[in-house]
Amino acid sequence: MAQIMLSLHIENVDEVAIIECHGRIVRSEAAFKLREAVVSQKNARVIWLDLSEVSAIEGGGLGMLIFLQRWAEEQDVQLKLFNPSKPVKHRLEIATTVPCFEVVASEDVRALEG
Repeated sequence: MAQIMLSLHIENVDEVAIIECHGRIVRSEAAFKLREAVVSQKNARVIWLDLSEVSAIEGGGLGMLIFLQRWAEEQDVQLKLFNPSKPVKHRLEIATTVPCFEVVASEDVRALEG
């Protein structure tokens, strides 16, 4: 069975970057691909990582999220995890060493729009 690679789609709206992630963040190549996508958003003040289509995340991916959270704080950028899938949410909940991420669900966005 072939591994589903991580694919990313980036959309920029003013100072907001939305990075849609599809696939798995279980290998170092995927984690580094995610890092490059995030740190390349030089003009963004807010970065949303859409994790709704991520089917799995492992230690390297969690480590990269921690790195990106610290990087964002140093850059004065807000990093938000948007609508993590059930497997991702579960991994975030059981990883006691993971700092508190701002997790936004699609319901929260709809409430803001309304």
